[in-house]
Amino acid sequence: MRPKLLVVDDDKEILSLLTDYLEMNDYIVFAAENGMQALEKVAKGPDLILLDIGMPDMDGLEVCERIREHVSCPILFLTAKVEEPDKINAFRKGGDDYIEKPFRIRELGARIEAHLRRERRNSTKQRALFEGGIVIDYDSKKAFVHEEPIPLSKKEYEIIELLAMNAGQVFDRERIYERVWGREKEGDSGVIMEHIRKIRKKFAEHTDYPFIETVWGVGYQWNA
Repeated sequence: MRPKLLVVDDDKEILSLLTDYLEMNDYIVFAAENGMQALEKVAKGPDLILLDIGMPDMDGLEVCERIREHVSCPILFLTAKVEEPDKINAFRKGGDDYIEKPFRIRELGARIEAHLRRERRNSTKQRALFEGGIVIDYDSKKAFVHEEPIPLSKKEYEIIELLAMNAGQVFDRERIYERVWGREKEGDSGVIMEHIRKIRKKFAEHTDYPFIETVWGVGYQWNA
């Protein structure tokens, strides 16, 4: 199956160059000239996103932040900014790579191939069935109850995956936050409580099985 790429850049010449090159290399390419178009076209389910940072109205960092909760594919930033704080900020917003302009087109192509290979290697292609008719599809990163898909944000799914892959093991809020958001993220581990509440509410519409158990004073565990 041909990989799908979303390319976002307000420079029409660069956008045309990238589109032509990638299509010649057998990719399906969706092109966007600004942040709003990017938000619309991300619904096409790209396997990788090339995202320019320096765009007017809505820059690439804001686009990344707005879609990262719902998109797990690699996001590669394209930018002329080279200062270390800019790079750190890009990674903290959810980027996976940082490519400086001007870039060599073949090197960019090699980076894209490397990220797509890594995504294929990381795919477990497994489905796990749990009590209460709950199915976790680790390949598609989705959860089901009696084959009914449960709408989950990226972070909600990652919390479920962490707990389910370590069934019976208790995780405190700080450890869940570190594993899901990362060590470098700044935030309050109290958001874990809100995410758990939302996850339980979504599953409660389909099953009353207590799949996430609260271990009072300690944390949470997947009820195996």
